[in-house]
Amino acid sequence: MKHLIIITGPTASGKTDLAVTLAEHFDTEIISADSRQIFKEMRIGTAVPDDEVLHRVKHHFIQTRSVKEYYNAFMYETEVIDLLEQQLFVNHDVAIMCGGSMMYVDAVCNGIDLIPDPDMAVRNRLWQQFENEGIEPLRQQLLQLDPEYYKICDLNNHKRIIKALEVSIQTGKPYSSFRTGNKKQRSFSIIKIGVNYPREILHQRINQRVDKMIGEGLLDEARSLYSLKHLNSLNTVGYRELFDFLTIRRRSKPLWNSSSATPAAMPENRFRGLMATRI
Repeated sequence: MKHLIIITGPTASGKTDLAVTLAEHFDTEIISADSRQIFKEMRIGTAVPDDEVLHRVKHHFIQTRSVKEYYNAFMYETEVIDLLEQQLFVNHDVAIMCGGSMMYVDAVCNGIDLIPDPDMAVRNRLWQQFENEGIEPLRQQLLQLDPEYYKICDLNNHKRIIKALEVSIQTGKPYSSFRTGNKKQRSFSIIKIGVNYPREILHQRINQRVDKMIGEGLLDEARSLYSLKHLNSLNTVGYRELFDFLTIRRRSKPLWNSSSATPAAMPENRFRGLMATRI
């Protein structure tokens, strides 16, 4: 029997350190389960492991795609299962997964339903509606188009509502009709390990990580991606707050060459969420 060990936990809780230690112990490789570390242009803001760590242990699904490419959990599931069955479990009894994005982890553990690829025009229209009108009109559309999913959906999660609406609108069928809920059987065992710290220590570690990111050039990274901020891959915690900050600075006075455009000048309430939900 082959074994997949999955390391999960809050941001800055030491998942990567534990994953590397285990991978070296079992002489195996690591699969990233971070839905944003997969994008090449988001190295600093997603806390991609440094070159020394990547050299020590081979990692998969790290900086392999562009933010301009469409990617989803179903594609991830398919690619990870292929990697495990055709490569990693041919050469190793154990593989390590580390992350991050619980939808991706669940896709590998239980499988995910095949959902139609999005019509970008529909997605953009729904996002524009959310930005202009807020979440309530979207809730009402979901209630009308898919009352079954409305009953179980997190109605405070605009991303999930928009996802359901875009599928319902472009296919003419309720989003819930594509959700079979059937769990897929895997040929390997799954061992999950959760890591954490007391809240006070975790917050200190998160603050230290954010300071490190800023020192490494996070604001410049966000600035380089500003023209692409409409992409779904960049609609994520941290970058979203930085894009808001850059927009405000851009409107108030010239930004791109401004020496004052530093995180120290950011309104705290626009930057505090940078790493808070990256688990």
